[in-house]
Amino acid sequence: MSLLDDEALWRSSVVANCAMNRERGLAGYRRELGTDLALPPGTRWVDLCCGSGRALAEAARDDVTITGVDLVDHHVPERPGLRFVTAPADRWEPPAPVDLVTCVHGLHYVGDKLCLLTRAVSWLAPGGRFIANFDVASVRRADGSAYGRVLTTALRAAGFVYDNRKRLVSFTGAGRPALPFDYLGADDRAGPNYTGQPAVHSRYATQDRGAATTPAR
Repeated sequence: MSLLDDEALWRSSVVANCAMNRERGLAGYRRELGTDLALPPGTRWVDLCCGSGRALAEAARDDVTITGVDLVDHHVPERPGLRFVTAPADRWEPPAPVDLVTCVHGLHYVGDKLCLLTRAVSWLAPGGRFIANFDVASVRRADGSAYGRVLTTALRAAGFVYDNRKRLVSFTGAGRPALPFDYLGADDRAGPNYTGQPAVHSRYATQDRGAATTPAR
């Protein structure tokens, strides 16, 4: 099977036509992430794969800084405390540490999912939090078989918390975790995932024991 690189994946109809998060409001974010998304004054929040940004607009205030990042330039109007960036989530990064990073159902359409997990955590300020919907079944070996428990064990060893029932991954505190997998490419023909929507599988090779575990990007 021929795997897609990033450029080809961004042009894929599965990614371009993704409707999972286009118009989701703040109540939907709270429900999907299982958190109240309380934003104390001064909070710096980055939301990856933000869709239209409706949820962010509902949360926007003068005393917080919210940045929505999405591959598609189709956002609600910016307002005080809220700005949007049109860019691939796995290529962009904030100019300074942030307090909260979220990704609501966006990882289903990212190629190198594990690299984005580790990069997003590296942006956190001390005491910051990352939380995202994440389907372990979407991370596959070169032969297409699922990593399953091997992956969840590696995530937990790196400091992540994974809730298998809710399919949520999170990390609290500043850190630079590394995961022992090398990205090979993406498969946009994986079909529907647990959400019922077509999604992208990401293929990896397991690094040799003792090899460097920081993903190259």
